[in-house]
Amino acid sequence: MARITDAQLMTHVRKLGDEHPPIRMESVDFTVNDPHRMRTTFAGVLDYLARVELEVDRNVLELLTIMPNASAVDRAFYHDVWWDQEIAHGKILDELKRRIHLPEAEPLLEVGYAVKALGALARFEPIQDVARCIYYFTGASTERQAVLAYNSFAQKLTQVGESAVRETIINPIKRQEPGHFAFYRLSAEKLMADEVLKPWQLFLARTVRARSYELVGTHNDPRYQAQMGEVVTRLGFDEHLHEYAKEIGRLEAKLLWAGRQGLDFPPYVLKALRESVDAYRERGAFAGTV
Repeated sequence: MARITDAQLMTHVRKLGDEHPPIRMESVDFTVNDPHRMRTTFAGVLDYLARVELEVDRNVLELLTIMPNASAVDRAFYHDVWWDQEIAHGKILDELKRRIHLPEAEPLLEVGYAVKALGALARFEPIQDVARCIYYFTGASTERQAVLAYNSFAQKLTQVGESAVRETIINPIKRQEPGHFAFYRLSAEKLMADEVLKPWQLFLARTVRARSYELVGTHNDPRYQAQMGEVVTRLGFDEHLHEYAKEIGRLEAKLLWAGRQGLDFPPYVLKALRESVDAYRERGAFAGTV
């Protein structure tokens, strides 16, 4: 198999920027046929999606912290393409919420202690390579969750007849997410194929990933875990958690945990999903549905 090059990655990034400019607010039709049903059924889903998209500011700060010497390709991706697209998604989703009388999303924008601690060590190049490895697999998991969520949400909107939201908000967003996933996948594949990590670095990356893994937007906080559990349930993934875990964790099972025979996904993925669903069942739905 041919090796992936930095030039190929940069071409992919530039293509993403050229073919998928940020979605313009004026292109959106905010018509909602049944605002009450949208609120009572999808308030938690909408709030979660808007909040996570708006947390792109925090995500960029995290990247600057753990990768002080980021490559030109990584910088081009998160600075020139990804940030603009994600912040547009968040603003549009938040505007939809406002129009159906749901509270504005409250993104968590402060960088956590664990990231700051990793950043303090990342000034040493071998540790930064470990951080870069974790970044790629975190990004791939996050974007795969986004692809699945928006695909399912579009189907749910079809079922309830909310075609304007589906066609002018959710479908345009879901067309941009696969390109983000592809960037992380290609970057992770390149990192592993180039054998950048020595055995001790690979061991450290696996250990940190296993101990720190969390579903996107949950921040090791029971409130956010419960909201993620609501999203998983509302979008129908709770009935097939093993398959959902496989979709989210397949890439890192193949690359980060290569050699572990029969491993469809790392166990920590399913564990996080179960904890979120259990938290939702215990705490109940997002308060904005009231």
